[in-house]
Amino acid sequence: MAHPLASAGTIGASLNIRAAMRIALIAGEYPPLQGGLGDYTRRLALALAELGHEPHVLTKFVAGAPTIEQEGGVTVHRLVTAWNWETRRRIEGFNRLFHPDVLNLQYQAAAYQMHPAINLLPAALAKRTPIVVTFHDLRAPYLFPKAGFLRWKSIVMMAKGASACITTNVEDRDTLLREGVRDVAMIPIGSNITPVALDGFDRAAWMRARDIPDGTVLIGYFGFMNESKGGETLIRALSELRRRGLNVGLLHIGGQVGDSDPTNIAYAARLQRLAVELDVDRQIYLTGFLDERGVSEAFAACACVALPYRDGASFRRGTLMAALAHGCPIVTTRPRVALPELVDELNVLLTPPDDASALAQAIARVIADDALRYRLRAGAAALSKRFQWDAIADQAAKLFERIANRSPAD
Repeated sequence: MAHPLASAGTIGASLNIRAAMRIALIAGEYPPLQGGLGDYTRRLALALAELGHEPHVLTKFVAGAPTIEQEGGVTVHRLVTAWNWETRRRIEGFNRLFHPDVLNLQYQAAAYQMHPAINLLPAALAKRTPIVVTFHDLRAPYLFPKAGFLRWKSIVMMAKGASACITTNVEDRDTLLREGVRDVAMIPIGSNITPVALDGFDRAAWMRARDIPDGTVLIGYFGFMNESKGGETLIRALSELRRRGLNVGLLHIGGQVGDSDPTNIAYAARLQRLAVELDVDRQIYLTGFLDERGVSEAFAACACVALPYRDGASFRRGTLMAALAHGCPIVTTRPRVALPELVDELNVLLTPPDDASALAQAIARVIADDALRYRLRAGAAALSKRFQWDAIADQAAKLFERIANRSPAD
């Protein structure tokens, strides 16, 4: 019997397009699993297919999902039962069958259950196929108790073992360059949610259908809760706003914890305890996982969106990109490094990290000031045009082509 992979399509081979490449994207998670890395990989793969390339996604097996699936010119191979020492053999088997021009490993430690085997892949696989690692963040994997500096060294080793690296933000790029990684490109991410036109959207009816009391002004929060996103600051700000007499509620848009990072579950429980302690738990409304229309409706129901990242706003944040794409009035935290594109009071309203009072004051301003709110909406929508998937995929494809054509001596 033929290997099941042998029946997968050869989409790119039938396209008469110059420099079309077969690109294999390795993703620790992928829809139907919930997670930003998987959503990003899907968007990038679809955009690469639109450019005429042949993307294949190698990802984890999910019960109920097909082992091989095609969508929009992308072939998804759910080959991996668990991310562990067996992973390399699975990918090498794919390489022997399909001979991709380049591998693109989408890296975020939590998406691979913090397993260190992933960090060893680039050095091993690059001997046969050029491999580019896209770092969604630089969080180190778990190695063993008290591993200390070795955990960070595993990230540096991974980056140096790759043919090239992609970071999604300036901070991570500069960090890798300081570590002596030679070939690092900075390519931003786009919104994983495509805004849906909502002609005739009835906000009052939407709220009644979800048992949200009339007159409640909703503050939106989008994405999973984890330590870096400032959930405690947001709940304390909600409490302060209500103490001031404002009839506000917090709308948590989307799933709470995702499928990859178990620490999100413990953190969500901690936030729930804090909300009960501050007596605002009944003013927090959870939408659960939503499709694109559902997310667009939820954003439209909010007076503003609050994203108080503890490490400052960054263009690596898909939640920020989604809010920009929807033209939301956004209150977020000052970037850790200068981001000239983010202009305070023009396309975002910036506050210090971990400062609930400042966050509450900024939210109150947006709610009360129609002109500010409209200005932030227009500014966010204009800024989002810089982060379109066709341009992102084109930058990635040019890097892949350069790496695939590079001689071993380079």
